[in-house]
Amino acid sequence: MAKQNSKKETPTPNLKEKTFATGGFNFRAILLLVIGLVFYANSFQNEYALDDGIVILKNEYVQSGFKGIKKILGTDAYESYYRQMNAKQQLSGGRYRPLSIVTFAIGQQLFGDIKKKPEEQVAFIRHFVNVALYILSIVALFYFLLHFVFENKPDIAFLTALIFLIHPMHTEVVANIKSRDEIMSFLFIILTFISAFKYMRDRRMGQLIGGLLFYFMALLSKEYAITLVVLIPMLFYIKGRPFGKSILAVLPFFAVALIYIIIRLKVVGLGSTVANTDVLNNPYMFATKQEKWATEIEILNHYLRLLFFPHPLSSDYSYSTIPYIGFGNPKVWLAMGLHLAMIVATIVLFIRRNILAFAFAFYLLHLFLVSNLGLDIGATMGERLVYHSSLGFAMAIAMGLDLLLNKAGEEKKKQTALMGVSGVLALACVIIVIPRNADWKNDNTLFIHDADVVPNSVLVNGNAGKAYVDLSEKPENKEHETEYINKAIVYLNRAVSVHTQYVNGYLNLGVCYFKLKDYDKAKEYWDKAKVIFPNNPYLKVNYPLLGKAYMNEAFRIGAKDPGKAVAMLEKAVESDPSNPDLWYNLGGACFTINNFQRAREAWIKALELKPDYEQAKQGLAAIQGK
Repeated sequence: MAKQNSKKETPTPNLKEKTFATGGFNFRAILLLVIGLVFYANSFQNEYALDDGIVILKNEYVQSGFKGIKKILGTDAYESYYRQMNAKQQLSGGRYRPLSIVTFAIGQQLFGDIKKKPEEQVAFIRHFVNVALYILSIVALFYFLLHFVFENKPDIAFLTALIFLIHPMHTEVVANIKSRDEIMSFLFIILTFISAFKYMRDRRMGQLIGGLLFYFMALLSKEYAITLVVLIPMLFYIKGRPFGKSILAVLPFFAVALIYIIIRLKVVGLGSTVANTDVLNNPYMFATKQEKWATEIEILNHYLRLLFFPHPLSSDYSYSTIPYIGFGNPKVWLAMGLHLAMIVATIVLFIRRNILAFAFAFYLLHLFLVSNLGLDIGATMGERLVYHSSLGFAMAIAMGLDLLLNKAGEEKKKQTALMGVSGVLALACVIIVIPRNADWKNDNTLFIHDADVVPNSVLVNGNAGKAYVDLSEKPENKEHETEYINKAIVYLNRAVSVHTQYVNGYLNLGVCYFKLKDYDKAKEYWDKAKVIFPNNPYLKVNYPLLGKAYMNEAFRIGAKDPGKAVAMLEKAVESDPSNPDLWYNLGGACFTINNFQRAREAWIKALELKPDYEQAKQGLAAIQGK
């Protein structure tokens, strides 16, 4: 009797049935692979963008290769960056996602600078791995859907996998190397489902152990896998198992989740428990409580809109891209009504054991984790954040299309219609995805493009300004250097006008004016940055450069205007008071204009910093008695 029940739960799909994607599993898997390569092959030539620098290039543990893996497993994902920036943990809950970062360290050991390969080749390999893992996860998804979810409906299984594969909102996840954590999390979630269903069917202990291992790896990739303690028994029940047995079946996975939580708490604790004072990491800092709740709810509409119509896309939606709104805005009530309707539909469909309930639950549970409604995640929204939820969306759309096309009548007409619809969807998506991959080539291309998409984003405007600064430094752009600097100033001024505490904006404005040789303006902006973030490591580099620039300017005008030269040197020692050469030259300039008291003070300071400074000693001797 038990064997009959297990067979009934997972009937063998009719893979020989002539369908829209003719052939068996292997043929359709190869078709998905080819489509995936067509969509994402141009990302292989990309470099690094967005958080790649923080997580990979500037992460000393990643750069240490195998030797850094122990530290990666035992620290917050951003610990290395925070320490280098003289900052504390800033994100609520911390970020413990070590598995993808371990793969970066392995890649560094095998293909990175340790092997003396050009960084372009290393980036190529990392992008290739992202695409390979993405396509592998799609093939695993198709296998899971074909054998355990839509057993007698291979068209829906394939169409779901296809929609998920080609959806343009996934470009950030695939083209941004750092987002490998999303891909790996999803891959191991699907492998967990496959192993769990195989164990329910075959009762082989190896399958259960494999499922638990996959589940643990999913959790180590990203926290999203915690939803499986609900989704696994839910799907078991929908597919025919008794409710009680479905609950009991998830207990081993619940135990793994508990072990993961204990490890996470030991490694990163609760993360930052103090409210972040930077609006870029605390996006509702300036909102009232009502505005915060209303805006969080309305943002759910933004996700839905982008899932249905993924254009234009942006790498950032932080302050102040999405304005605060209140409960008087009808968009809030629309979002609330739509999502409450989905929740009710999930419950009703679950009771009826309808697979659409699983699609809705997969969408809603993962969306809840990133919605800020339960836990502040330090971000308003992000395309990568809806990656997992989009599976539920793809399932619902595929089921809806199949239902609609069943009205075509005979099977041959339905298959023709399915092929036509799939072709149109693929064409519509590929004309978005391929150019968007190119936008992700590096920080410069990404932020200059996205600044027109989200013109109110502080972060994008700031980074677009930095992009133009970088472009101005390229030898091939020497003739356009001033033009690029002026463009940078426009974007940076836009950023600091919206966010008056934006440190990086002031730092880069200072760089711009330094390049334009407006040293007073450069100092003004760096001083503003210093007030906000006194220990910023870039200031330790910038101020000495400014001091030397003032000194050189003093040398240039010294003979014509000694008094102005002294003023320049006063600014030099103010910028870099630890440089004995600046103090020595200030003393010399003051001596020239017969300001012996200030000359004495300057030379004494030079000797405090450099006791064996012979020229300073000689200067002091020269003014004895004056």
